[in-house]
Amino acid sequence: MTTQAQLHCLCLLTLYLTTGYGQEGKFSGPLKPMEFSIFEGQEPSQLIFQFKANPPAVTFKLTGETDGIFQIQPDGLLYHNKSLDRETRAVHRLQVSALDAQGNTVEGPVPVTIEVKDINDNRPVFLQQHYEGSVRQNSRPGSSIGTLIAHDMDEENTVNSVLEYRIVDQTPKVPQDGLFLVQEYSGTLQLVLQSLHKRDTPQYNLSVQVSDKDFKTLCFVQINVIDINDQIPIFEKSDYGNLTFPEDTAVGSVILTIQATDTDEPHTGSSKILYRITQGDSEGRLEIETDPQTNTGYVKLKKPLDFETVAIHNIVVQAENPEPLVPGVQYNANSSATFRLMVTDVNEAPQFSQQVFEAKVSEAVAKGTKVGNMTAKDPEGLDVSYSLRGDKRGWLRIDPATGEIFSVAQLDREAESLYRVQVVATEVGGSYLSSTAQFHLTLTDVNDNPPRLVKEYTGLFFCYPLKAPGSLIFEATDDDELTFRGRHFTFSLGSESLQKDWEVSKINGTHAHLSTKHTGFEERVYNISIRISDGDRQPLEGIVSLPGIILAVVFFRMKRDKGQHKAESAQASEVKPLRN
Repeated sequence: MTTQAQLHCLCLLTLYLTTGYGQEGKFSGPLKPMEFSIFEGQEPSQLIFQFKANPPAVTFKLTGETDGIFQIQPDGLLYHNKSLDRETRAVHRLQVSALDAQGNTVEGPVPVTIEVKDINDNRPVFLQQHYEGSVRQNSRPGSSIGTLIAHDMDEENTVNSVLEYRIVDQTPKVPQDGLFLVQEYSGTLQLVLQSLHKRDTPQYNLSVQVSDKDFKTLCFVQINVIDINDQIPIFEKSDYGNLTFPEDTAVGSVILTIQATDTDEPHTGSSKILYRITQGDSEGRLEIETDPQTNTGYVKLKKPLDFETVAIHNIVVQAENPEPLVPGVQYNANSSATFRLMVTDVNEAPQFSQQVFEAKVSEAVAKGTKVGNMTAKDPEGLDVSYSLRGDKRGWLRIDPATGEIFSVAQLDREAESLYRVQVVATEVGGSYLSSTAQFHLTLTDVNDNPPRLVKEYTGLFFCYPLKAPGSLIFEATDDDELTFRGRHFTFSLGSESLQKDWEVSKINGTHAHLSTKHTGFEERVYNISIRISDGDRQPLEGIVSLPGIILAVVFFRMKRDKGQHKAESAQASEVKPLRN
């Protein structure tokens, strides 16, 4: 029976003979830094080396990047229990220590480096399974279409990662097979043999293979043939003759239909046609719209025609593509056409230079002051007569020959701050056609309204006899324009005779107190006049009256209503007691 020691020696001998892992021809030795190289993918439980240590060392410890793969036996046998994978980790850096019976380190740790050597165990992979490229028609052979990229996870710059590209199929094979080439090592896809035409075949599909020395992978490439703009638009005729339209032809009217054709690919920027007027329409009265399906052009009026400005338009139209022409191709006379537009005269109403005229004057201007001027011209050169419409207050008149506007009455901003009237311009002679425009007159304010009470104060009274001086509050305003400062009135009694019994005191710019100065008043009605000044640079005063201030005895009688007391006044209901 073979002893355990004999088996141990046999394993070590097998390790040495089959792997040659040791250094200097050895497969065991003392604990010192070591380096080993092991091919990935080998069967697990392969022995690597046996370390020796002197007493008191009795066992070994392994640390570092073991990844659960490397282990060491107590007797120093280092081995791996799983297959190695270089693409996961190319180098494992381990440390080996010798321990005594108590687990203390007596030697090491020493570094042990294990390099994982590559084998060709990875298939090359394209970055994409499907690629799409394009080539312009008439491109020369040798034109680049794009580059296919594949990767191999095996070690770079080794035979395992060298990749080769090859086209294995072309569909369709029209006009022949082998129209395309992929560079063997770079993956660059090129057009070879001849130029392509989209009319023949608009699309090609290629199957491209990438391979290393053991594996192959396919991808699929779609190549679209793109039309180029190498054909110019050509008009069906170069001269569309003479057109005659009256100057009052409606804006938006189609006055001519034109047609050019382009033999490039339909419904692309190479065959779409845009029409452009290059001569004869400096004022931009015309525009051309294109039917996107038929490339038919419709010449339309964008602005009104004007016989008096231009009676004859000699128009030149250019047909062009949105897509630029390829080098060497240029538009020529076949891409242009002409027509003559003759405008006939129509009797037109006078025309104002603008539809709204604005002016601003003070409301205090004297009668007969010029406040504005309106002018209109007749396209046919006839004289123009002016008149007003809508002068509801009778403030204005207009000179029928010149269009000058004058005031004929006192203006009043408080009645109407923006005065609007219509001015009618009528041609003299001819058909007596007319047109209208607006005249807006803004009136600026002057201080022409004296202060007044904000409302009529009625039914005011004090209870007689007065037990203490009483007072009431009143408010003033005026009808002039309110400035940003607001109103600032001053208040005083209307006559000196009132000063022994009454006094006025200002609360703010619009409110004041009227107060009694004593309690010795008779029982009767008092009318008190108040002088109010507005404090303007040219101040206006107003004398107002607080009429019917009653001093009277007020009786109250009590009556019971459903168990509740109510006070009922013996005076008239409109009389309101003032504070005293």
